[in-house]
Parts: sequence; C-alpha cells; structure tokens
Amino acid sequence: MDHQVFSELDLTSLLLVSFRAAINELHDRLSELGFEDIRPTHGFMFTYINPDGATGIELAEYLGITKQAVSKMVDYLEKSGYVMRKTHPTDKRGKIIVLTERGLLVMKAKEEILTDIEQRWIENIGAKQMQMIKEDLMKLVQGAKEDKLSSKLIPVW
Repeated sequence: MDHQVFSELDLTSLLLVSFRAAINELHDRLSELGFEDIRPTHGFMFTYINPDGATGIELAEYLGITKQAVSKMVDYLEKSGYVMRKTHPTDKRGKIIVLTERGLLVMKAKEEILTDIEQRWIENIGAKQMQMIKEDLMKLVQGAKEDKLSSKLIPVW
C-alpha cells in the first residue's frame, strides 16, 4: 500500500494495519531466531498459560475455539517443544498445559522484539506523540461499554 491508500483509511483500518505490521515483523524476526513454527494464535495461548499453566477448557474459552481445536494446537506445540502437559495440581485426572524452556525463550524473544518495534516507532514519531496516542487510545477503550469488552486482556501478538 502506498501513502495515498493509507491516508484514505478510517481509524479502525489504520489500527488494524498497524497491528498487522507489528505482528508480521514480530513473526519474521521470530522465524530468523529459529521460531518459524509459531503463529499469532500460539502467542495468545502462551501469554494466557504463562506462568502457572492452564487447562484445555480454560484455553478454549479464552481463545474462543473448541476444546478439540485446543487439543490439536497443544499436540502441535508439544511436538515442537514449546509446551507440555502436566498432571493438574488439584485434579489428578486432569492435565494442565505449561510452557517449556523453549516456550519461555520464545516469550522472551517476543517481548524484546515488540520493545524494539515500539522503540523504532517512537524514533519515527517521537516519545511525546507515542505517549499521547497511548493515552488517547486508553480513553477510547475506557469509554467503551464495559460489558462489551472482554474481562481478559487479549495479548497483542
């Protein structure tokens, strides 16, 4: 997209495009670090289960997908070495999903990369402008109808 096309976008579209730009760069850089098998949905899951783990039912509710879809995702991530199933601490018949050392490494890399991206954006528009954008977005979010917003903060990756 060229600058002309961007200037014609409404606010919602600009927010989506900026989010997509950050996520695309994040995943390109994660790939360069050897985490090429990670997808944005995995990041949502990782953030939710870190640090104490979560059950498949909790993850399904959080991600808004079926328990079967979560099970397939966990199978894939377990084979890739990012998560493991452990016996539930209070329900010996149940399992919780926790991050492995590799899962924790990708979370650390994600934080560093997102910090780098935000820093570059600050260098582009200035720290004061970035702070104003954040404050204005917080006002808009706080002004939204509380019952329409999720009570959980969906991670930004």
